[in-house]
Amino acid sequence: MISWTAVYVLWLREMKRYVRAKSRIIGSLMQPLFFLAFLGLGFNRMAIPGVAAGVNYINFLVPGILGMTLLFSSSMQGLSVLWDREFGFLKEIMIAPVGRVSIVLGRIAGGTTTTLFQGVLVLFFSLALGFKINHATSLLVAFVFMVLIAFTFIGFGLIFASKMKDMQGFGIIINFIIFPLFFLSGALYPLKNLPWVIRALSYADPLTYGIDGMRGVLIGVNSLPVVVDLLIMAGFSLVMLFLGAWFFEKSESV
Repeated sequence: MISWTAVYVLWLREMKRYVRAKSRIIGSLMQPLFFLAFLGLGFNRMAIPGVAAGVNYINFLVPGILGMTLLFSSSMQGLSVLWDREFGFLKEIMIAPVGRVSIVLGRIAGGTTTTLFQGVLVLFFSLALGFKINHATSLLVAFVFMVLIAFTFIGFGLIFASKMKDMQGFGIIINFIIFPLFFLSGALYPLKNLPWVIRALSYADPLTYGIDGMRGVLIGVNSLPVVVDLLIMAGFSLVMLFLGAWFFEKSESV
């Protein structure tokens, strides 16, 4: 049985940790803002092969940078599990009279909230750089894609955090995996510009569908129908959350 009190307490703990860590908030925004400023403004006046006519590069780039922000932040949520294990907090909550499902949900809720907050900030700053949205209502659908991306890669991070005990090793392995996922997703360039072998790998990347869906609803440029992107992302998020929760339940607290 799920203890919603435990879920809320773990969510609140993550919120307090995030708000108090000002350097964490600033640091998480610097990389996407640098990408937007230097790539977006630098290539904005150039004709990018594969980008639809009438779409400037900053508009094409913003959904990709949103996806990058969510990917990096969500995947690194697993680091908090290793941090809690290192300092004994994980052992304390594991022996508490609540189910591990409640613990997993609390962590997912906290990680999702902080990740989405970062994504919304990046979207807000992108408007100042010239990003234009087709319709204000499209933000709601884009937000759904952002939630699904966060769910998918929080589950992904939990899988690795549940199997590892070394924080430094976790960071190295996660970065080794998420950078190829980022570059394969078409965040920076149209997938049609890639060789067919690499393009085939791109369609095995969950982030590809999240970014394509956000581009479709925000600027009207997408490779697949938005409904298809949404269904595939929903499937990926369910699978990754299930696997993340399962591996976490099987993990040791020490």
